[in-house]
Amino acid sequence: MAKDVITVNGEERIVREDTAKSYRGVIWALISVFAFIVITAILFMSGVFTNLGSGDTKTPAEVEQQRQAPR
Repeated sequence: MAKDVITVNGEERIVREDTAKSYRGVIWALISVFAFIVITAILFMSGVFTNLGSGDTKTPAEVEQQRQAPR
């Protein structure tokens, strides 16, 4: 059975190869989820700041009244 070394809390441990692969898989999954959350937050905040900075924001009722106004 193949052995591999992983580091847990600064301590190296010798474990089976399948256990080491599972450990690394979990770490990568957590990093991926964290990156997804950060990217989503950045996109959301950029949209919020873009909308706040435009200054000509209209309510849906105002847009509808302007659309239906005779020209």
